[in-house]
Amino acid sequence: MAPTFVKAGTATLLVVLAAILLQRRSEHQLKERLQTVLNSLLRAEHKVHVSSTEPRRVAVGLGSCLDSVTTAVQLFDRISVQPPAGEDVKHHDSLRSARELAEGFTYFFTRGAAAERYVHDKLLFKRLVAAARDMPEAKWTIGGNAPVMANRMAREGCQVLLGSVISDTIAKEIETGVKVTSHSTDQEVEEVHMILEYKTGETWGSFSAPRANRFIVHSDASNPLLSSLESFQEQLKPFKPHAVVIGGLQMMDNFPFKGDVRSQRLGLLRNVLTRDVPTDIPIHFEFASFVEQATALDVINHVVLYADSLGMNEQELPNLYSLLNYGNISVVSDPYPRVATVLDQMRSVYRSLRTVRGPSMRALTRLHVHTLAFQAILTTKNSKWKNTMAAAAKASLTAYRHVCGSDHIEVAKAHLIMDDSFSLSRQEGSDRVLFQNHRPVSCWEEEDYQICLAPVLVCTQVRKTAGGGDNISAAALAAQI
Repeated sequence: MAPTFVKAGTATLLVVLAAILLQRRSEHQLKERLQTVLNSLLRAEHKVHVSSTEPRRVAVGLGSCLDSVTTAVQLFDRISVQPPAGEDVKHHDSLRSARELAEGFTYFFTRGAAAERYVHDKLLFKRLVAAARDMPEAKWTIGGNAPVMANRMAREGCQVLLGSVISDTIAKEIETGVKVTSHSTDQEVEEVHMILEYKTGETWGSFSAPRANRFIVHSDASNPLLSSLESFQEQLKPFKPHAVVIGGLQMMDNFPFKGDVRSQRLGLLRNVLTRDVPTDIPIHFEFASFVEQATALDVINHVVLYADSLGMNEQELPNLYSLLNYGNISVVSDPYPRVATVLDQMRSVYRSLRTVRGPSMRALTRLHVHTLAFQAILTTKNSKWKNTMAAAAKASLTAYRHVCGSDHIEVAKAHLIMDDSFSLSRQEGSDRVLFQNHRPVSCWEEEDYQICLAPVLVCTQVRKTAGGGDNISAAALAAQI
């Protein structure tokens, strides 16, 4: 019997060794593949030439804030906010208590979806801010769509006019090359937004997150009123921008306005866009998460219809698609949408906004959708937008750089979650596109537009998620102006 045991043991050892060798070979092949994709994306990104002698001028508005970035679960533990009982978690358009905060957070936490909510309970919000200030690991940084996009575009070589009232604290984080329309030494104007982050697989009570993301809460009383709009308007014409970028209008969502103040302020913004921005200067609007249907429709009627370009993520695209096609809002969407689904929704949004006509309205010529797995940019043929392939590559690389917090991209800290091939549409018989490591950015033409799609080297060591979309959109825009 002894020889039999020896043979069995030897065979087992050989199987184990073979498995180890196969695993190492597989890991080596995967690393080689990621490196090939990275090198190809870098080559595509470098096809954009940024002039240092004639930098592009970009006007970016509106508003600013101070972001407090913390780990959601740790912060909740500090102020004794408990996970909701049971599995039936409610969704809330805005938050009026600690219970609603817990339920609202859990609703999106369990779906791995980003969201932003207004907190009516001022004392609760002050408790959150005070707790964050006592957390050594909490990060305090410049926030708001406009300042984050302005900083990114300045780093990409643009001269920027930032339509915002900036406090002394925030001013320290403004990049060289950004001119701010208004400064204030009054710290009371410094609005704080709480960025409550979580990681893939993180748990809270009996709940877990399918992907890393963030839940944003604020009790902002300044940005919803577009308080920096007048100073932005005053300096816009003399600046002579090559492009205008607007963002941050989600601050108006569920804010307790008196009367029709919201429509009045959006009407003034529309007047700025139609009267103070020449028709040959493109306008980009960075869409966001809206909950209140009336706010979203106001924003569409006053801003979206007057923009040449739109930017949004995988949650916001279905929201806009639903609003344009059915007149209602989709609260949450698939955090890992299929390429074909995104492309179909992009085509629908594009066609809807190309057919709308009215005084001073602009036909959409650019649509950028950024998801965790890929970047998709649609541009009208023969429009002013250039370098679409390079812009898609830059958007992909910017996603890694921002989330990993490093300009240097390491394949050991990245992975691809996009499939090896994708369908161009969910319609039966649709063509499929094969993913090519040496040419990872796929571009093709349809009707009167071109689409370029780039895979994202997803960062596996997440440093921050907030501001990712703003950095991605701004980097891609800088390449296309």
